[in-house]
Amino acid sequence: MKDLFGKAILDFQTNTTPEDLVTETNISEADEMSVAYLFRKYTEMPKLEKKALQLAQGKILDVGCGAGSHSLYLQEKGFDVTGIDISPNAIEACQLRGLKKAKVQHLLEVGNEKFDTILLLMNGTGIFGTLAETSKYLQKLKSLLAPNGQILIDSSDIIYMFDDDEDGGKWIPGDGYYGELTFTVSYKGETEAPFPWLYLDYNTLQNAAQANGLQCKLVAEGNHFDYLAKLF
Repeated sequence: MKDLFGKAILDFQTNTTPEDLVTETNISEADEMSVAYLFRKYTEMPKLEKKALQLAQGKILDVGCGAGSHSLYLQEKGFDVTGIDISPNAIEACQLRGLKKAKVQHLLEVGNEKFDTILLLMNGTGIFGTLAETSKYLQKLKSLLAPNGQILIDSSDIIYMFDDDEDGGKWIPGDGYYGELTFTVSYKGETEAPFPWLYLDYNTLQNAAQANGLQCKLVAEGNHFDYLAKLF
């Protein structure tokens, strides 16, 4: 892994000529993303993220924390929050920003700690990769929950990205679940190896949660097929 996403974050934090990230998927064209967006303040966050942060309580794990904006907000509110990410560059940026507990760690490698709130935001289902892997991740998340703990996770139903057919339905590829995408990230002329990224519609997430012994509640819906869910 070239860690280009993290490199962009660290470049922005250290003011080392940051540039826009370029993301592309197997069903969409290249799209530029300003790295500054990852450093947004609470007031600049979408309503689903604000709602998740309002609901966060107790000891908190922020999975895929990126530049650490969610974790830092919660830390300032006095919470015991740990941010983890598989990107060494991103974690370095988090530490430079003042996040006290930030570590390079994959969710599946987290030890036997227990948390009252586990956050997976900015399409938190993405790290599952594929629908087939979802149960493994949900079981891991469940094992990390303290009694009465909660998982706050967001995603989108990307059915809108597919063309309509003559019958008013959608042209959806026949192989696999339509929310399974392949992502490519480019930065400063370099391109990361493609990786799987999963978008889950709410009903599919709810079914997967129930199959893994978790209850699932729809907390809020966004303006563009996105939603925030609570698993407990």
